[in-house]
Amino acid sequence: MSSVESTKSSVLSTLNPDGSRRWIKPKPSRGKFWHRRRVVAYTLIAMFSLIPYLRLAGRPLMQFNITGREFSLFGSVFYPTDTVLLALLAVSIFVTIFLLTALFGRVWCGWACPHTVYMEFLYRPIERLFEGEPGKKQKTGAWRRPAKYATYLLLSMFLAHTFLAYFVGVDQLRTWVTRSPFEHPISFLVMAGVTGAMMFDFAFFREQTCLVACPYGRLQSVLLDRNSLIVSYDPVRGEPRGKKRRKPKGDVSLKVVDAGSAADEAPAQGDCIDCHKCVTTCPTGIDIRNGLQMECIHCTQCIDACDDVMDKIGRPRGLIRYSSQAAIEGDKPRLLRPRVIVYPLILALLLTVFVGALASKQDADVTFIRAAGGMPYFRAGEGDTSRIGSRVRIRVRNRTDAPVTYTFGLVDLPGATINGLEDGLLVEAHKLGTAEVVVLVPPKAFGAHGRRTVTVRVEGSDGFGHNVSYSLIGPAWLGDRDDDRDEADGPDETGESPEGED
Repeated sequence: MSSVESTKSSVLSTLNPDGSRRWIKPKPSRGKFWHRRRVVAYTLIAMFSLIPYLRLAGRPLMQFNITGREFSLFGSVFYPTDTVLLALLAVSIFVTIFLLTALFGRVWCGWACPHTVYMEFLYRPIERLFEGEPGKKQKTGAWRRPAKYATYLLLSMFLAHTFLAYFVGVDQLRTWVTRSPFEHPISFLVMAGVTGAMMFDFAFFREQTCLVACPYGRLQSVLLDRNSLIVSYDPVRGEPRGKKRRKPKGDVSLKVVDAGSAADEAPAQGDCIDCHKCVTTCPTGIDIRNGLQMECIHCTQCIDACDDVMDKIGRPRGLIRYSSQAAIEGDKPRLLRPRVIVYPLILALLLTVFVGALASKQDADVTFIRAAGGMPYFRAGEGDTSRIGSRVRIRVRNRTDAPVTYTFGLVDLPGATINGLEDGLLVEAHKLGTAEVVVLVPPKAFGAHGRRTVTVRVEGSDGFGHNVSYSLIGPAWLGDRDDDRDEADGPDETGESPEGED
């Protein structure tokens, strides 16, 4: 059964009527859109390969260090404490995709999606190099298929290493490559797993990634509207289909009926000659003449194929073109509509909040948390010199490019001290420093509920200054009599109760 016949009678374009896999080998249509997509594709491939090696302000231009829990994006470094910033950035990206889809349809899928770029401009050209172009005489030789898969493997290994460089950095990746796999077995297995995933996707799964795995096509029903730009077949002009011969130049007997206009004398036969070239060139194997479909990735190959046919038979181009459902059905296209107004407003709000939050970030993040284990507080000293002590863990994230020494002091409580960091805490550039201190405050500092919020002044040797509030837990203070009771009954500095009490 021919590929066209199987497409008409199957649920998915990649399935034959008996349920077996139909391998799609599209014939490339090298028209104006194909040439433009090739320029975009190779530019994106070059960017993807070079970005891990580029640096800005001493940092990788783009790196997602998951084990180190830091992301570097265009000179800015994001840590786990920046979840709000990362969430704003992620939501902004999604809203941008929604806006582009509402305006230009699935332009991402056909022009910029990594799967489409590598499949159509690296792996399929390699396949045609070794086996020949579809529709023409196939190349013979038992060595060709093994050579093709060997080339696939080398290319997949390169892509896997480049992909991993975004997570571990080129320096670490270079170390892995130059050392024996037995010295770093886990990282070697990760690289082998990513290479295997690349091989499976591009050598076997192929267009099924777009049809089965990727959810974007299924979302287009809610992301698109009747005025979104899509790849469309014009049935008013193309139907009824039928074979026809080329019209000589200067023949004006044919009147073309386009959307929104009607010819006085419509031809008995449309411009579509039912050549099926729009089907044989489609990388997902669909027939665009059946209307908007989930499988269409808007790669414009059917436009190039149809324009070439129209040139040969002397018909005007554009039987298949970028248009909208509204325009094809004869309605006046509308550029301004609710979603293309709401999306930019949401995007502007998100970016404003993101930029504001990013600009307000300080040179250090300081966190006080209660030390693990032991009692929440203890008593140190006797009589009027007694103090209530709390063990506190301090965490300081240095966001600068140089080491900084941080000092700490209580600013709003006379008689209170912080012991354990008299010389300060030295934190290296873009590192996290931790220390445990003891905060000592007078018993009278606590209220009836046994709590007191203190303000800690944090100063850095680079000029950094910031106040941090922290809530201490201590004995409830109800007056002098209760103070005497607390001195008698409260836990001592070891955290143990007086003798005779549980």
